[in-house]
Amino acid sequence: METILDGDIPIAVHDHGGDGPPLLLLHGAGGNLLNWRQVAAHLSGVRAVAVDLRGHGRSGDGPWTWKAVLDDLEHVVAALGLGEPAVAGHSLGGMLAGLWAARHPACPAAVSLDGHRAAETHPANYAGLDAGQVTAGLATLHEMFSRQAEAAAAPMTAGQAEAFLDGQRAFAAAQNADPDDWEESVRRNLRAHDGGFLLRPGPGVTSALRELPEFADALPVFRRLTGPFLIVNATRNPPVPPHLVPLMDAYRAGLRRDLAALAAERPAIEVREIDAGHGMVAERPAEVAALITGFVHRHSRAA
Repeated sequence: METILDGDIPIAVHDHGGDGPPLLLLHGAGGNLLNWRQVAAHLSGVRAVAVDLRGHGRSGDGPWTWKAVLDDLEHVVAALGLGEPAVAGHSLGGMLAGLWAARHPACPAAVSLDGHRAAETHPANYAGLDAGQVTAGLATLHEMFSRQAEAAAAPMTAGQAEAFLDGQRAFAAAQNADPDDWEESVRRNLRAHDGGFLLRPGPGVTSALRELPEFADALPVFRRLTGPFLIVNATRNPPVPPHLVPLMDAYRAGLRRDLAALAAERPAIEVREIDAGHGMVAERPAEVAALITGFVHRHSRAA
């Protein structure tokens, strides 16, 4: 692993190596470059480079704007001599993949792995549920996410951090992900602070993301793309309390509806589904790697 120091903040990267076209790997909110380790082990015929986005992992802190993050990636690409890389992102990283492709029309291939919309999106994006139920469900979801963000921002003692990691291991096992791998990636986001720990990203990044319209819905960005773009949609709802399942069902229905319309409108956009939850990178690493490499190889040869 190394750190790129060419921009306004240090950006940590891991070059997995490999022969073939360069591929940037971008993690989701609250993740880091270790989230890609199992996927990278299954990639073939590419040079994969994973990045800690600003405010995550071992990268520096700075204001979160799309421009700032994309500029960070520009410095990584230049420093490592990646030329015009393909890019694959999960969740927030998938949104960034679309924004990168919009900034770089010559991008040979871009992939979004369930990085289309936040669960808390516009009411019109939920399909098949009464408007009143959508409004009530969104209010509950907003309150739940706000409590989670507040809890994540609080300093933890060493004991609290270990209890938190135990909970993360149990969560990973319930999602059919590798608990050891999951724990190591979470540990990378723990930063020592006054004898205890703080969890990255901090509240500044979390608050900024929740205010960005592209985070609530990245499909308008995707609609502007002209180059090859693969959207991989999860079929399973995220773990939520039972009373929010109807809202998540409506979310999935609205997303399927709108992705089908987007693919019909933009021939360069391909939509696939995978039998996994939002954590598909950890749940189905080999299948995710096959989707990425197949798409990148196909369009790299075409270029």
